[in-house]
Amino acid sequence: MINDLIEKNKGEFEKALEHFKSELGQFRTGRASAALVENLPVDYYGAKSPMKQMASITIPEPRTIAISPWSKDSLVSIEKAIRESQLNLNPMNDGQMVRINIPPLTEERRKELVKVLGQKAEEARVSVRKTRENVWDEIQELEKAGQIGEDDKFAGKDKLQKVVDEYNRAIEDIRQNKEKEILTV
Repeated sequence: MINDLIEKNKGEFEKALEHFKSELGQFRTGRASAALVENLPVDYYGAKSPMKQMASITIPEPRTIAISPWSKDSLVSIEKAIRESQLNLNPMNDGQMVRINIPPLTEERRKELVKVLGQKAEEARVSVRKTRENVWDEIQELEKAGQIGEDDKFAGKDKLQKVVDEYNRAIEDIRQNKEKEILTV
């Protein structure tokens, strides 16, 4: 019963991990990445749409992103969305596509990114802890209702903690790898 409860909530732990990974995709590490711009909202015929739904995003060179919209009418909208984003990038519109040159990171900017990375990792760990608390509350409710014994409750708590530790370890591994990538010149 407790195993089923933990398995049922593994999806929530997984969501926290996946959200953390998607947040890291938007980190600029001095290299071009389609993930940097693919989810930027662009005004497309009066509605906001993610850029990946209206253009082809390629990386022709290590420090260049090329965005080829399926409709040339949207070039100006794409350029505007990039300028208004928090990415501090300067797009160039050549009439056919939008090109973005990624400038190399300064040492100061790398240190700032590492701090933000730590904050994002902590947010992911908080999400995992919230899910753990919810599952623990459910386990305690099962004991109060008489469906499980006290020994089962504490065995369930240990199993739950092992799952939480596993996800926290995964978050930390991802954070360390990304930090190494950010600090590599």
